[in-house]
Amino acid sequence: QVQLVESGGGLVQAGGSLQLSCAPSGSTFRINGVDWYRQAPGKQRELVAIITTGGTTNYAASVKGRFTISRDSAKNTVYLQMNSLKPEDTAVYLCHTRPPYNYWGQGTQVTVSS
Repeated sequence: QVQLVESGGGLVQAGGSLQLSCAPSGSTFRINGVDWYRQAPGKQRELVAIITTGGTTNYAASVKGRFTISRDSAKNTVYLQMNSLKPEDTAVYLCHTRPPYNYWGQGTQVTVSS
């Protein structure tokens, strides 16, 4: 079983930036297509950004123009750069491998203060 590990979350003021990372832990699994989700208290899990194996990216309307998903194959890591953060971006952010794989991380907390 592959375990994904997210990092980079924290507390930031509105308008600030954070970069999240997602990488497999203790495994030779090569990370390729990845989805970033977020889950806020009392809300459904929301798909935020995707990067396919071929490098195509797509974003939720709520984050388009502010968030950027990227992949560093040499570091076997996928990133989510989050700029111009808003209080409504506060959530636990989780990464997930795209089909045919189905691996999840534990999530990293992002809190944006107003």
